[in-house]
Amino acid sequence: MAATTRPRERWLGQLLLRLHFYAAIFVAPFILISAASGALYALTPHLEQMIYADELTTPSDGVPLALAEQVAAADAHHGEDGTIAAVRPAPEVGDTTRVMYADDSLGEGETRAVFVDPATAEIRGDLTVYGTSGSLPVRTWIDQLHRNLHLGEVGRLYSELSASWLGVIAVAGLGLWVRRARRARRTRDMLRPDLRARGYRRTLSLHSSMGAWVLLGALFLSATGITWSQYGGANIGTIRGAFGFTTQAVSTQVPSNTEPAAGSAVDGGDEHAGHGGGEDGEHAAHEMETGGALVATAPGPSAIDDVLAAGQAVNIDTGLIEIRPPADADTAWVVEEIQRSYPTKVDAVAIDGASLEVVDRTDFADQDFAAKLTRWGIDLHMGSMFGLVNQLVLFVIASTLVAMIVWGYLMWWQRRPTGGGRGPARPPRRGALHRAPWWGVALVLLAAAGVGLMLPLMGVSLAAFVVVDTVVGRLRRTADAA
Repeated sequence: MAATTRPRERWLGQLLLRLHFYAAIFVAPFILISAASGALYALTPHLEQMIYADELTTPSDGVPLALAEQVAAADAHHGEDGTIAAVRPAPEVGDTTRVMYADDSLGEGETRAVFVDPATAEIRGDLTVYGTSGSLPVRTWIDQLHRNLHLGEVGRLYSELSASWLGVIAVAGLGLWVRRARRARRTRDMLRPDLRARGYRRTLSLHSSMGAWVLLGALFLSATGITWSQYGGANIGTIRGAFGFTTQAVSTQVPSNTEPAAGSAVDGGDEHAGHGGGEDGEHAAHEMETGGALVATAPGPSAIDDVLAAGQAVNIDTGLIEIRPPADADTAWVVEEIQRSYPTKVDAVAIDGASLEVVDRTDFADQDFAAKLTRWGIDLHMGSMFGLVNQLVLFVIASTLVAMIVWGYLMWWQRRPTGGGRGPARPPRRGALHRAPWWGVALVLLAAAGVGLMLPLMGVSLAAFVVVDTVVGRLRRTADAA
């Protein structure tokens, strides 16, 4: 009886091994690029501080001038025809104020930022910035490499494929690790590489033990990466909308003109447009909402200072803020917190510039739990939630993934036929589903269909793997028969 049931007991492990092998061989190059660029991106906040120190900081420590005076200095530098998209006051002593201008010659989500010394109104620099994160040119270049290989919307398919398959490969690898751990004398030996081994066994030990340590991180990066992908992210946004898990955005409509929508709902999927982790999408929305010059809806040039003071009297209590002017006389100013580190501060208030009355407000504490999870997931993925610690953890996870991919290909080569054989090793033995019980086949087909519907790009690539595998199998059987 044991001899007849043993093959059935092995079908799942064989299926996982074959899935892990094929997916890793064909998708690993995309994951390698994502992991390498992600590791580099994790370091960019500190790179920015070094490369752009002149623009970001100032030796002045005097009392800041009125914000309107700082904006006037930026206008004089930029030119009278400048259209201000947003203003970010210096958050601390020694930091500069950013006055950000819309520019049709720049890419989507990009603005031209003039950096002003808040104490002297001296212009410290003039750079292109991107997204709500305000990333500067070096970080933006790495961000776009990670996001779309600098190929635009078409290039986003690579990152979606990478994020979709990373989770599947990780889960399949976990299944294989558990199989080996059950046969090992001590489970703890599976959590550390066997450096005394040689050749294939040593590489396998490195690959599997490191995989166990970064499993949760890989699953997290996969899940959060998918949420702002092109097709899978849209499906997740649709599901969130269907269950009412939406992020409330502040309304800028002045009540005296049109009945306002109190806290209009924004589909969660829109937050994830671009790698800015929702920040790029939010920034684009802000531009559409406000993209005009500073409109003097309050008497005198001090309107922006009055609006800021009004916002601070409501729910703005952090130094990291962005002020967006109204597009016209029928819309309001917006003062919004942009502190992504913990505790998260992203409250916003819309202020009528003529009366300085509150038009609308949103508070992060009042958002539903799904919206909060989305925010926290984005910020963890980008390394902004816990600062340096968060960035170092991301760097270690991404770097380990790079090493694991290299070890995986090395194992493929080390298993090549010996004795004059050429080429890498053949894939694991096929036929697992033929030996599976009916319920096993049903579960596999159901899971494949569900994944294909939820993640269309992964579904198409999975179907392609099956077709290629079938064709190769037929050709090999024909060759062996001949």
